[in-house]
Amino acid sequence: MKITPSSRILRMLGEIEFDEWQCIAELVDNALDDFSEIERDGIPWAGGFKVSVSLPSPKAKLADAVVKVSDTGRGMSYDTLEQSVRAGWSSNDRFDKLGLFGMGFNVSTARLGRRTRVLTTRRGDDRWIGVEIDLDRIGDDFEAQDIEESKTDPNEHGTRIEISGLHPDRADWLRRNASNLRETLGRTYSWILDNKPFELWVQGQRVRPRLHCRWGDDRAVTFGHGASAERIPAYIAIDETFDPAEACTNCGNWQVPDKGTCEQCGGDRLTLRERRIHGWLGVQRHLHKREFGIDFLRNGRKILQWDKRLFDWKNPNDPATGAVDTEYPIELANQGGRLIGEIHLDHVPVTYQKNAFEYSDRGWRATIDYLRGVGPMQPEKAKRLGYPVNDSPLAQLYRGYRRNAAGLRCLIPGDGKGPIHDETRRWAQLFHRGDADYQDDQRWWDAVVNHEELSKAAKLAKAEGAAPYKPDEAAVLDALGVAIGESDTSGVTSDAASLTGQAPASVPEPPAVKPAKETFQERIARYRADSTIVPELTRDFGIPRVGDLRVETRRLSTVALCDTAAQPTPVLLVQGPGGTGTAFVDPAHEVFAKLGADPTELLLVEIATVMKVKAESDLTHAQLIALLRAHCLLDLAPRMDVVFAQARELLSDVRRMMALRIDADPGRAFQYLSPDELTATENEMIANGQVTHTQALGQTGEFLLYAPPLFVVRLLEEWPKAFMDGHVFAGPYASVSSLSARRLSVAKVSGYLNDIATLLSFTAERGPQQLQRTRLSIQLLADELVAEA
Repeated sequence: MKITPSSRILRMLGEIEFDEWQCIAELVDNALDDFSEIERDGIPWAGGFKVSVSLPSPKAKLADAVVKVSDTGRGMSYDTLEQSVRAGWSSNDRFDKLGLFGMGFNVSTARLGRRTRVLTTRRGDDRWIGVEIDLDRIGDDFEAQDIEESKTDPNEHGTRIEISGLHPDRADWLRRNASNLRETLGRTYSWILDNKPFELWVQGQRVRPRLHCRWGDDRAVTFGHGASAERIPAYIAIDETFDPAEACTNCGNWQVPDKGTCEQCGGDRLTLRERRIHGWLGVQRHLHKREFGIDFLRNGRKILQWDKRLFDWKNPNDPATGAVDTEYPIELANQGGRLIGEIHLDHVPVTYQKNAFEYSDRGWRATIDYLRGVGPMQPEKAKRLGYPVNDSPLAQLYRGYRRNAAGLRCLIPGDGKGPIHDETRRWAQLFHRGDADYQDDQRWWDAVVNHEELSKAAKLAKAEGAAPYKPDEAAVLDALGVAIGESDTSGVTSDAASLTGQAPASVPEPPAVKPAKETFQERIARYRADSTIVPELTRDFGIPRVGDLRVETRRLSTVALCDTAAQPTPVLLVQGPGGTGTAFVDPAHEVFAKLGADPTELLLVEIATVMKVKAESDLTHAQLIALLRAHCLLDLAPRMDVVFAQARELLSDVRRMMALRIDADPGRAFQYLSPDELTATENEMIANGQVTHTQALGQTGEFLLYAPPLFVVRLLEEWPKAFMDGHVFAGPYASVSSLSARRLSVAKVSGYLNDIATLLSFTAERGPQQLQRTRLSIQLLADELVAEA
């Protein structure tokens, strides 16, 4: 395979300044571009969208150190591969992709090491094809060695890049910084990882998006008083479209439409494109010395992080001094700031290192003017310099949140005395670690409200201390947050009296009427009215040479169960005429609800006791219970064939209901199939006579009817929103705000489903305990299924 330019030029590319993480990110960009193109084309995608980065282990010798980046994309043909590794080549689509520069692959690989192997395969190919670029071997003929590898599964697809002969300094950084690399990539690709079904893994651990710890959409403060009061939300959505412009496909220049040729390169490959800024500005839940400011993104990748240039203002009428005023933060600047944002600028060009925008570009200047306004954000300064009131989105947040006083006025958590900045920063660390109790802003909000309550209580205490026998009415009203004149005198008096401990005179209550004592027969009648029959435990319990007892077993619904001495009991057996009896079971008793006992076992104890007494038997209770199980409950003993059939029937219902739910977006579900699962699905469809349907696999939800059982479990875990909340399973998900509650709800259902899928996937003989567990899971999962319309 011919690649250009020569190895000497490629080695020189390796001297371009790219940090180690930037080199990895360049290779990740190419994979994510492929994923995005698959999404735009609407192609059903098995195997999911996954990029995996493998780094040298800390103990690896330099000669053995290798960096690997692999993806589950479409793979490439030989011709496409040849273009992709050729320095200077770029696709026609330079505006919708992360990999904006054709040199990116060559710079990043040459920067890391001297030998690069690229292997790629498409679904249906019979082998992996590739090229080895060895900078020490390539001559002036530009010829790189073609390579091939065998392929075990025709459904495999994707690309692998392996870099060896690593530069010693860069190899050392990569050995020591797997965690730092994950965090950096989590910040850089946070929007993509949070909004797209794409996965990024480093050293076997999934990269989690580093999301902003911001206040919720519904939080706000009130700025000003009376008629001039203004509600300022802590989250402002941004979506502004400018007039479209022509973009040059050759050089990336943007210009006014209808000029015919590019002003910069003279090319005629011009396309009319949208110019839009979108995203949000908001308020962080804590102050931070470094981590505040605005993130700017291009095609989902962060180019600028925590950028603070929007907080600076330069007076255009004073070019001589060039002085720049930093307008935020001013109050307690040593504590840091909390104004943040995430703004997408897909139409503004960036530098080749993707760490800055072209700040001279008209699109960048227009963005700054829109977000922060042309004048100062400080009202007094704007007025003094002759500027109108700045009503830009950032200036609104500045007005409402520039101060850091504890309480509702500034939305700052406190402890009744002042702000608790150190504590809220610690909470933010727990948010970023994924602690479920710190994901929403409730803990911060509670601290804001608590501060207000403690502050009011302190004011009340001060008012009472000033005049213990005659409270200062004005101080009480101030503590209540009520201005004088807002309430009538009677209301104030009663409120103040209750708050200062002067309780009104009490009215004696009438003597209680002692209820009549309930008879045992009345209690049994009450139990019967509050219970339902348990069919599987309502039967004849008979043992040869011992006796027979016909028992109707009933489960209580709401009332507690007591014996003849009015003591709580989990099971009560009441004998009737002619060898009959009624057994009541209290499912709320702690032996069942907390300790997990089986009602059948305790019922057998009660029956064995009655039989032993009636027959005057010498058999022990244990012997009698064993005989009762063998003679009367054999059908309840778990059998492999019975449990297997029950599991298969229930999973069939679950598949059918889930398949209907994914019909609106089958591609999203299809992407979670791994290559071996896809092969198994195709084989199952062929075995069931669905040969023609395999050609359109993934275009509808039908494939789920034939997918491996354990895939059904993973699909539920990956996409719970589609199936919970009464869609297929009754458990809540989107309807609850707590992340921990969501996880618990899904885990409960997926646990039952996993037991069933495991039994159907591995048909080895199971012991009675394993079968009993699966049978219980079948019953519990059936209870979770919603009724079909």
